[in-house]
Amino acid sequence: MGEPLTPQAAAALLKAAHAGGRAIAPLRERLARVDQEGAYAVQEANTLAWLGEGRRLVGRKIGLTSLAVQAQLGVDQPDFGMLFADMAVGDGEIVATGRLIQPKVEAEVALVIGRDLTHERHTYADLISATEYALPAIEIVDSRIENWNIKFVDTVADNASSGLFVLGGRPVRLRDLDLTACAMEMRRGEEVVSRGNGRACLGSPLNAAVWLADMMVRCGRPLLAGDIVLSGALGPMVSVQAGDRFDVGIDGLGTVSAAFE
Repeated sequence: MGEPLTPQAAAALLKAAHAGGRAIAPLRERLARVDQEGAYAVQEANTLAWLGEGRRLVGRKIGLTSLAVQAQLGVDQPDFGMLFADMAVGDGEIVATGRLIQPKVEAEVALVIGRDLTHERHTYADLISATEYALPAIEIVDSRIENWNIKFVDTVADNASSGLFVLGGRPVRLRDLDLTACAMEMRRGEEVVSRGNGRACLGSPLNAAVWLADMMVRCGRPLLAGDIVLSGALGPMVSVQAGDRFDVGIDGLGTVSAAFE
């Protein structure tokens, strides 16, 4: 197997896979440090590299918000990844499948932060008062690991399996929403392919957002005004085939669509 990979070496492999559109073997048995800190060190190495190349950081995504998926991967908490401006796709805009390796989609609530979140511990009240508005969203997840053969270390190192994201265009204030009970339905054409609600996301998207705000302070990258937070899946994710179109409706938030060439 050779020498264990340093964070920088593992990051370089993932970065090359991202650029070349070719997945690599799982990292979990090849890293010098096979734990949460080691995985986030790989992610941070690529974050710094991409920022150095001029990519603009615009938010974060929260992953592993399903308790069933956490159990599958052997963890007891979510994970996070970075959102860059060039990952944003317009509502209904055609996505070039060549940008992705093995995409899947999931429906989420996006929160747009209007006030810096810099406390060591945050509350619901902090998040509610700091959130400017919410939007329906589709996260287009992707993995640079072959066949989605991932464990926690693999997905964290791979920027939480981030790909692209689509935001709806009608902002809604939190006071006009029930984030826990809001029902979601995703259709591919006439077929319903995913259903869920806010409870599927750690009991409420606000639980996920509070966790993220605290974690970002500990990591030295606090959420700031203007940041987008993809708060986690409201239902099962769905694999994408070329030519697919997905339409998502979330109670109180409206609709958002993603189409693939």
